[in-house]
Amino acid sequence: MIDIIKLDPLPCILSFITVGLGLLALGFVYNRWQEHLKNTPYTRHYSPMRAVLQRTSEAQVSVSKEIISSIGTGFLILLGVEEEDTQEDISWLVGKISKMRVFDDSEGKMNLSLHQISGEALVVSQFTLHASTKKGNRPSFIKAAQAAQAKLLYENFCNSLSTEIDKSVGRGEFGAMMEVSLTNDGPVTIVIDSRNRE
Repeated sequence: MIDIIKLDPLPCILSFITVGLGLLALGFVYNRWQEHLKNTPYTRHYSPMRAVLQRTSEAQVSVSKEIISSIGTGFLILLGVEEEDTQEDISWLVGKISKMRVFDDSEGKMNLSLHQISGEALVVSQFTLHASTKKGNRPSFIKAAQAAQAKLLYENFCNSLSTEIDKSVGRGEFGAMMEVSLTNDGPVTIVIDSRNRE
């Protein structure tokens, strides 16, 4: 003989109601979240203007095998410009670079700045400094400024640095395929970001 188990319907009904209310609450939260995303403007996280300084005893840049600029003791500067960069980024970087005390004093200690040793500077535009390697194996350069804007900021940077160190600044050829060679003295290589001011 089979025993028939009688279930109290009230707990079952309460369980169904609880589950139903939970689903309604989740649906409400989801809809509100979608509404929030729709009304919130997309915010992009920008990179800073970036400079790689290499202390040199000599450096030069060539285009089509012809040397277009060269320096002796000083800095070879690779400059990466991003589309949100401004004159403020330039001013901060130029001030920092010109006063960076990485050149040897009479005791052989890194204690003198580019300005103090009357050193030279060679600036080469380098959009690949803003490469993103987060996804896949092919770098993305989406953060780098467009050519017209990058060239303007590059020229402004060179002019500002020239004024700061009171000396003509060597330049690469913007947008050209260049060959850059140097003797890195030390070696000393420093990376500076205009917004991540470490």
